[in-house]
Amino acid sequence: MSNLKRTALYDNHVKLGAKMVEFTGYQMPIQYEGIKAEHAAVRSNAGIFDVSHMGEILVEGDKATEFVQYIFTNDITEQANNQVLYGLMCYENGTVVDDLLVYKYDNEKYLLVVNASNKDKDFAWLNKNNSFGVNLTDKSDMSEVAIQGPKAEEMLQKLTNHDLSKITFFTFEEITVDGKECIVSRTGYTGEDGFEIYSYDIINIWEKLLALGAMPIGLGARDTLRFEATLPLYGNEISDQINPIEASLGMFVKLDVDFIGRDALKEIKENRKLKSAGIELIDKGIPRHGYKVLNIDEEEIGEITTGYMLDRSVALALIPVNYKLGDIVYIQVRNRKLKAKIVSRKFMNKNYKK
Repeated sequence: MSNLKRTALYDNHVKLGAKMVEFTGYQMPIQYEGIKAEHAAVRSNAGIFDVSHMGEILVEGDKATEFVQYIFTNDITEQANNQVLYGLMCYENGTVVDDLLVYKYDNEKYLLVVNASNKDKDFAWLNKNNSFGVNLTDKSDMSEVAIQGPKAEEMLQKLTNHDLSKITFFTFEEITVDGKECIVSRTGYTGEDGFEIYSYDIINIWEKLLALGAMPIGLGARDTLRFEATLPLYGNEISDQINPIEASLGMFVKLDVDFIGRDALKEIKENRKLKSAGIELIDKGIPRHGYKVLNIDEEEIGEITTGYMLDRSVALALIPVNYKLGDIVYIQVRNRKLKAKIVSRKFMNKNYKK
């Protein structure tokens, strides 16, 4: 692991006894106390995540709005200043370059927050499609932490004089936290209320939030939390082989605006063959990413994109659109075929503060 990059919080993770693993070229904590305990802490109290490996790309110029709309599936024409939008960047064939958040400062300045695994590819893709003359700056040397959970606002409020209740869901402000200039957005990846904090000086903020009672959360619980909230992960629910329509993310694809891949996605929507569905095992076992989904005749019809044992053994799977709630399917687990049924993708009620 000696050639891997480290975030500014690496030493803090080691001191806390985190189990460190390679992730997207970084040494990152997979867990501290354990995935189940960390997952529960976020649902009941507050957890803090080091997500400094994420990518940030600044877009500036008099045609910044036109450029961002060209590479983004959501409609930014009515996006207000200081609002955040979720959407995707797609290839011409409709499959996904990446999913991302777009932070709008004004019509000439946007910050794109992209996935760690894709940030170099994304930056190259943006430059390749920059026929608008905008300035693109990789700002991924910023650190980022997320505090998530029902006590997140209460804890973070103790480190700033800014009234955090005024930062509403999917908006952001540039404020001072613990004496440091930060970008703070009411966003996250857990289905809970919380904030993401971007700064070039993050260590004291991390340490003070821990002292206030936030539990450190590793990548393991980050994945179970986002899965329980039915939030997609690149490489699982979406990829350069899976388009957002068939991934059941059509609400973030606005086909009345022009963007790369729109024509392909229009055709896919009209002739849709697949969807992302919830699956619950009836037989004992855990469905994992990549396991095959079979019909009652034991013919392959789809594939698990993510699966975990939560309060029950559940998964998301890409299957034909004609399957409905309650239908019986089977999951191929090595040499066994486990009985399962189609269920709602809503594994939990999200607790966002609107």
